[in-house]
Amino acid sequence: MNRRKFMKQSLAAGVAASAALRLDAGEAFPEEVGRSVTLPAKPAAVSLDLSKTVVMVVDMQNDFGSKGGMFDRAGLDISIIQRAVPPTAKVLAAARSSDIKIVYLKMGFRPDLSDMGAPDSPNWSSHHAIGVGTAVRAPNGAESRILVRDTWNTEIVDELRPQPSDIVVYKHRYSGFFQTDLDDRLRRLGTRSIIFTGCTTSVCVESTLRDAMFHDYSAVLLADCTGEVVGCDLACTNHEASLLLVEKRFGSVSTSEQFVKALQVTPKASA
Repeated sequence: MNRRKFMKQSLAAGVAASAALRLDAGEAFPEEVGRSVTLPAKPAAVSLDLSKTVVMVVDMQNDFGSKGGMFDRAGLDISIIQRAVPPTAKVLAAARSSDIKIVYLKMGFRPDLSDMGAPDSPNWSSHHAIGVGTAVRAPNGAESRILVRDTWNTEIVDELRPQPSDIVVYKHRYSGFFQTDLDDRLRRLGTRSIIFTGCTTSVCVESTLRDAMFHDYSAVLLADCTGEVVGCDLACTNHEASLLLVEKRFGSVSTSEQFVKALQVTPKASA
């Protein structure tokens, strides 16, 4: 055996032995470096490891964005939510092409409304004021109920429907992390960064994004993939205020166009 081959085999054996010792000692192996992209954002560009990134779609469901849903019945301007649908669809298509996991959150209560809290709680009061649990007839003629699980009202809008490989999590408070297994699911995926889309900007999106930051995830909000009906007629809208808060305190702000362009320069992971 020549000297070079002997040294190469000895080195390989040494690495294997070292790894075995570390494994016996309970030491984790270094994490594999994934595919990285740089996403232009405010206040500064964000480096994303795509193997540790998910796209999250918050509450883009019929009750908020479709004719006949809760917002529409309440006389709110659902065009604000509907404008976020096309850019979000482009983001989801690009994410799927890059093998980025997609997580959907849906606001929905059990049929007996037992997960709403006590009758004198703020969550119970605010949702009853807008008709939660009310029996309605969906546009397709089916019987349904406002903000109740597994009905037309809590289905994701048609243009953004989940695929079988996507993760769907029901929530019963504004934040998707409250009393759900969302954090466990994200950690099993090895998630470090969350790209946020959905509605509404200053309520469920911001609530979930803040909790994501508190759980040590890096959050990026795509400004054109979300919308806010509350305070939409103010000189400085609630939507704009939330974008500023995210940029200054809780994460980063980017756009669908910048996200899609960033992914276009990154090759898809090999099978």
